[in-house]
Amino acid sequence: MAERKLTHEQQTYVVQSLACFDSPSVVAAALKKDYAVTLTPQAIEAYDPNKKAGARLAAKWKMLFEETRKTFLEDTASIAISHRAVRLRALQRMADKAENQGNMVLASSLLKQAAEEVGNAYTNKREVTGKDGGPIRTETRTWREVLRQEGEG
Repeated sequence: MAERKLTHEQQTYVVQSLACFDSPSVVAAALKKDYAVTLTPQAIEAYDPNKKAGARLAAKWKMLFEETRKTFLEDTASIAISHRAVRLRALQRMADKAENQGNMVLASSLLKQAAEEVGNAYTNKREVTGKDGGPIRTETRTWREVLRQEGEG
């Protein structure tokens, strides 16, 4: 089957999708679904300046690719799932559905996941404290002091 030439809108879609790390096969499937255009993943690779197939990509598409990728990497705020409230709402919907269907194991698992989300279990931030929430106390003792204290005790 001969491949059709893409419109400007379709080319923009392909370049921006690739810049957002969508694979050529994912972009091909989306083109088929959204535009009723069939392209092979190999043909789509020609729109990725980081691939050998895209080495001769026009300057305007290279610039669009770089700008889109930079924005994509810097702007996680536009990705809904990056926000705790969005994740919690999704977990709420799933837990309600699981409970209504009588799947208590799944509902329980989702409730636990929501509790961990609220308790910052999915962040890199950890607070470590000593006794009664105070600072951690550290001691430096020589091995002789340790032996002496163990001998006295």
